[in-house]
Amino acid sequence: MEESTTRSSDGAPVPVRSTGTGPGVVVLHGGGVGQREYQRLAAALAPRCTVHLYDRRGRPGSAPLDGTETLATDLADLAAVLAHTGARRLLGHSGGGFLALQAGLVLPLDRIAVYDPGLHVDGQPSFAFLEPFEEAVRRGQHARAMTVMARAVHPQELGARLPYPLAELMTRAFLRTSVGRRFVELLPTVPPEVRRIVEHGGPASDYAGIDAEVLLVAGGRSADYFAAHCAALADAVPRARAVVLPGASHNAANVARPAFVQPFADFLAAPVDAVTG
Repeated sequence: MEESTTRSSDGAPVPVRSTGTGPGVVVLHGGGVGQREYQRLAAALAPRCTVHLYDRRGRPGSAPLDGTETLATDLADLAAVLAHTGARRLLGHSGGGFLALQAGLVLPLDRIAVYDPGLHVDGQPSFAFLEPFEEAVRRGQHARAMTVMARAVHPQELGARLPYPLAELMTRAFLRTSVGRRFVELLPTVPPEVRRIVEHGGPASDYAGIDAEVLLVAGGRSADYFAAHCAALADAVPRARAVVLPGASHNAANVARPAFVQPFADFLAAPVDAVTG
């Protein structure tokens, strides 16, 4: 990958990693992870798109968190990456999907694709877990924090159906893996990013001002509210359509199997004036 650095409006450095050929696409990672977890996706898209990855604040190599970050901070960083790369297309996953859709309201974009976007539409899903989660993060109770959040955000998963003590044991085992250790390192970035999603919750019509073409994709094995949100936004946004990928879980974007990548590559690589149906 080619590495470069741009600067946000406040002077903060934003390292960018780029690969591939074709229309420029900026990938926006989900919460609790960074661009590293999307390198398989970037490699799979690279034959048809020039893919740009960057880490949001609080990740190693990016600007540290100082507690003043807002949605405007995230959008300024993204705007700097778009200007630096010349890209006008986004692919956002989970919390990155929220940022991608918010960007569609204020930044010049041609196409936006999202997978399981992390939204708060018409009060769903419930974010009642947020305060206990924040408290556990403050206390350094990593297994508790991750268990509380996972049981609320992914109610279809085994950990949400088990008694809480067993679910936390599963989390502790996960924390011993390399991915789990990286997640713990980035755990402090999650509460403020989730807070921003809650603060900008509302009806799907809040996104009606997006001019770009939008592909809203939900996983068939993800929580039901992802598909419901995608369908609601498809009705509200003028040039949007919703798709459910059978058999795909919330982490399918990180695994990036060919059947998952194909609809995103088709949408993001197509000419802007193509009919997308």
